[in-house]
Amino acid sequence: MDHSQFNIVSPQFKANPFPLVASLRASQPVFRTALPDKTPVWLLTRYEDVAILLKDERFVKDKRKAMTAEQLRKLPWVPPMFRPLERNMLDLDPPDHTRLRTLVHKAFTPGLVARMRDRIQSLGDELLTQVMHKGECDLIRDYALPLPMTIITEILGVPTSDRHKFHKWSKAVVSLSSPSPTLRVIPNVWMFLRYLRRFFETRRRDPRNDLATALITAEEAGDKLSRDELLAMAFLLLIAGHETTVNLIGNGMLALFEHPEAMDRLRHNPVLIKSAVEELLRYTSPVFMLTERYACEDVTIHGVTIPRGEMTLGVIGSANRDETVFPKPDELDITREPNRHLSFGQGIHFCLGAPLARLEAEIAINTLLRRTSGLRLRVAPDSLRWRSSIFLRGLESLPISFGN
Repeated sequence: MDHSQFNIVSPQFKANPFPLVASLRASQPVFRTALPDKTPVWLLTRYEDVAILLKDERFVKDKRKAMTAEQLRKLPWVPPMFRPLERNMLDLDPPDHTRLRTLVHKAFTPGLVARMRDRIQSLGDELLTQVMHKGECDLIRDYALPLPMTIITEILGVPTSDRHKFHKWSKAVVSLSSPSPTLRVIPNVWMFLRYLRRFFETRRRDPRNDLATALITAEEAGDKLSRDELLAMAFLLLIAGHETTVNLIGNGMLALFEHPEAMDRLRHNPVLIKSAVEELLRYTSPVFMLTERYACEDVTIHGVTIPRGEMTLGVIGSANRDETVFPKPDELDITREPNRHLSFGQGIHFCLGAPLARLEAEIAINTLLRRTSGLRLRVAPDSLRWRSSIFLRGLESLPISFGN
């Protein structure tokens, strides 16, 4: 298969990537393709290989640790304003990754997240109440997006009234067709970082009981967090703290629309929501690719050698449908047990926000099913627009109608 046959970033690929990755799993489990900017990238599509990639020390997050001097010289120029963002947890290895993760881990423990249940529930009810009289809405714009965005801004202490700006900026970032910044995204990142710098200056003068103040305290201690790391942390939390959950709620509801028997079963048995959300995570793969890793030596997998310094992506959306791990993987089974999906990763980079994302999705979906009747899509599923992104898989909008 030639890489010109498909573009892993494109909305067309994201609309139904599963047949293509199934063919790769069967015949080319280590597959070389290219991003739109011609950057070579290796795709691993089998469950076992993706799980190993998450823990394999021959692959690192920091490309500078992996690449040869020659490869480093060929890297595209990065505008100076982007350099603070290179200090984010996703792109670092231990010990820096461990230090940064420890700083924010306490804010996302299952116990602390469980205490937010009432706030998430009241917000879900409030958002639905705002659209109920219309009998229709765009489920992404009116519900799936504002719910997690409001919660993560409240956790950080950023004004919720600015959430629309954050989504505009983050949407530009996650729609990048390569990990390198492009001219199109630079203004959005510049505005995002300028906003965060001003916000942190305000918080230094006016500390609050929020995560931003806790991070500033760590930064001022000097040995825990640098100014660049502070910026990168807030940037990452605001994006990762809502984008993936938007996709989980949106993709999950689309899957239920396409499987009305599963929707009815969940509506009549809301106690199934935990296993249903796990299955929607597996079946729809809101994070479709692991973020990039780089081989720090030549690595041979299934007889194919990935050269040192080249980017490797584990295809979560393929691993989650690996027939050697999941019986009838292309069927949606909201009672599936066990369900060892890889949607939150594994190992040291396991998603910090997993407990929060699970709770938000459980409440959002059950509340929607409980408070509405006659739920239906207002357009044909194949006319829905998918977002362009390397790593994520999500809808631009999801027009629905309902009764109450």
